[in-house]
Amino acid sequence: MTVAKTLTAVLGFALLTALGASAASGPVYQAPQAYYLALGDSMAYGAQPAKLSAGLPPSGFRTGYVDVFGARLRALAPKIRVVNYGCPGESAKTFIDGGCPWLAPQGGRLHDAFKGSQLAAALTFLRAHRDQVSPITLTLWGNDLFDEFSPTCKGDLVCIRSHASAGLARFASRMAVIVGRLRAAAPKAEIILTGAWNFDVEHPAQTDPLFRSIDARIARVAAAGKARVAKMYPVFSPLGNAARAKAQICTLTFICSKGDPHPTDAGYRAMAAAFLTASGYAHRS
Repeated sequence: MTVAKTLTAVLGFALLTALGASAASGPVYQAPQAYYLALGDSMAYGAQPAKLSAGLPPSGFRTGYVDVFGARLRALAPKIRVVNYGCPGESAKTFIDGGCPWLAPQGGRLHDAFKGSQLAAALTFLRAHRDQVSPITLTLWGNDLFDEFSPTCKGDLVCIRSHASAGLARFASRMAVIVGRLRAAAPKAEIILTGAWNFDVEHPAQTDPLFRSIDARIARVAAAGKARVAKMYPVFSPLGNAARAKAQICTLTFICSKGDPHPTDAGYRAMAAAFLTASGYAHRS
């Protein structure tokens, strides 16, 4: 293990331990402020396969959960501005270190451009707009699953599950670093993490423990950082009738039609509804 990786692991553990002691008071609630800051990967960007293959500019990606949730926020705070740093291909590792592949070598463009790592950009924005940002949403886990858990499995989810232990630990450590630093920079803001879900329609029973483990680690990190979780399992992977569950994920994502787990417009609307529920805004407006 390199020095950098060791420091990241130690810092992640320390943040989980230190923040965990104060998690009992529950997540922060704050009404929408002047800015909504959206962070993360292609889900935060609003990616969909046809739009990606067509090479559309950022303005062509306007049906994602950030857009829908942002519209709901404007009903509560009409002047709120959405700042979206979401970068397709981003993982928890590149979020901290920089190097989102959408920017280089692919040369993609962002909704709101930044230099360096997405974490550094987010912290710079939060410091420049102190107490003016809430909510903050964060979607990270999909690229970690394929890039970090077990790259030698080449996307085989059953294989990844059997080698996931070390990858899960690295992911949780990095997420703890991210949420801890966001919370330190924005102590009063609502921070809402995206929960995981199982998009494997071929052998869901074998891979469900993997996705449940990812989801559980996201929840633990959120609790330690007084953040919230938009729960996606009830949206995309409901329990009960297997055929009905498959039909739902086939409707809400492109996994059945194109082999792509990105949400359809209906899926992104369902994600936005989960964020609204997690925020508590619907009950306090």
